[in-house]
Parts: sequence; C-alpha cells; structure tokens
Amino acid sequence: MGDVAKDLTAGTIGGVAQLVVGHPFDTIKVKLQSQPTPLPGQTLKYKGAMDAVRQTIAAEGPRGLYKGLGAPLATVAVFNAVLFTVRGQMEAYLRSEPGVHLTAGQQVICGAGAGVAVSFLASPTELIKCRLQAQSSMAGAGAMKYGGPIDVVKHVLSEAGLKGLLKGLGPTLAREVPGNAATFGVYELVKQYLAGGQDTSSLGTGSLMLAGGLAGATFWVTVYPTDVVKSVIQIDDFKAPKYSSAFNAFKKILASEGVKGLYKGFGPAMCRSVPANAACFWVYEVTRSSLG
Repeated sequence: MGDVAKDLTAGTIGGVAQLVVGHPFDTIKVKLQSQPTPLPGQTLKYKGAMDAVRQTIAAEGPRGLYKGLGAPLATVAVFNAVLFTVRGQMEAYLRSEPGVHLTAGQQVICGAGAGVAVSFLASPTELIKCRLQAQSSMAGAGAMKYGGPIDVVKHVLSEAGLKGLLKGLGPTLAREVPGNAATFGVYELVKQYLAGGQDTSSLGTGSLMLAGGLAGATFWVTVYPTDVVKSVIQIDDFKAPKYSSAFNAFKKILASEGVKGLYKGFGPAMCRSVPANAACFWVYEVTRSSLG
C-alpha cells in the first residue's frame, strides 16, 4: 500500500472517531452561535451550553445532538483524504531525504497547505451542517425548514444556485489555513517535547492523545472568532441577507454584542476539541503505524 493510500485510510478512520466523539459538542456550539440577538426586554433562547443541551434533548431527544452528522460523515473520507494526503505530500517535499523527521515549523507549513485544500470541501459541508443544527433555534414557533442534508442542498440550489453551497468560503479559508497550521505545529511540538527529540515513534497512547488534544484546543484558540463569523454567514438568508460580507458580520456582531459575541459557544467548542482531536490523532497514528 502506498503512502497516499495509507494516509487516506488512517485519516478516514481518525476522522470518523473525531466525528462520533465531538459532534454533540459541535451541535451545541452552533446553536449558541446562531441564536438571534433578543429584542429589548427579551432573553436569549439558551442561557448557556447546559441549557442548550437540556432544551435540545427535551425537544428532539438525544438524536438532536447528532443533527447534521450526515453531511460531515458522508464526506469524512474525502475531507480527511485531502487533509492528510496533502499534509503527507508536503512533508515528503520538505524532507531533505527520506525518513528525516520534520521540525514543528515545517509542520506549520504542511498544516497551512492542507488547510487551503480542505477549505473547498469544508465550506459546503459546514453550510449544510450549520443550517441543520441551527434551524431549531432559528425557527421559533414555525416548522423546521429542512428535512435532512439532501433537503438543505435542494433548498440552497433553488435559492442561490451552485455558488450558494460555497457561501462562507472566505471565512472558512481564514479558519482552516491558520487553524491547521497551528494544530499540526503544536501537535509536532508537543510530541517532540514528550519524546525528548525529533523521533516520536516510541510515544504511547497517552502521549499521542495528549498531543492531539492540545493541538485541537490550539485550533479553536487561534481562530474561534472567525468560526463565529463563518457560522452566521452560512445560516444567513439568501434572499434577504442580514450580512453583506464576512467583515460586515464581524462589525455587526461586535457592535451588538461586544467581544463576547465573537466567542459564543467557545466552551462547547473547547470541550469538543480536546477529546475529539485526541481520538482523531491517536486513531490516525495507530492505523498509520499498523499499515507500515
């Protein structure tokens, strides 16, 4: 099996582990990000993360926490194939000779390149996911607009055409490029610190999960406000948009809610990121190692 096939296989299995562990946290994050600013005298629909969990389970059952899972699960193979394959190919390009271990700085470059590539897959997938996750907090007393991922695609195509599926591509790039650069850089830095050198092949499960968890947390610390802007842009109405651009969304959030508005859902995002990425990187490393 070639290196590309190994990265594809290991990345896919790691991505599934990440989704299963992290998706409920992601659902709560998007619900908190997307709830409308209340009118004077009214209160927010969700008082916090735990209140969003309680209301979601009460209204939709535990399955509500996994709403929107179909879109990323259906594309996880392609997404992770691109992410880990591009990263792997950039690693091969940056190595001075086969088998040489890369520095953390070189892994930053690999992560940034992989981030560019995956953005074009992440943007439509995230749009579908966010619209499904956010509709219960946006619907009010009305009926749910979407019946599932395919229904979202149909609505978007009818309202905005193919370009509608790439709504939010700009902030997606602004999230994925620096986010993945930081993630892979920190992952390598922590591994090398724990291993006491550049050879990290002897690290065990605990060390790999610690490095993966810290790397995942770094992603959100680096780019969280960008993710908030991306989410509100992607759930915005096509025919009567509230925001004219990503920068306009940033300014409006800042004006109406202050800096804290750019960190709505940060708690669930961090709670998701650590265990989900710990699982993803550990499963990736174990699978990649077993493939030789």
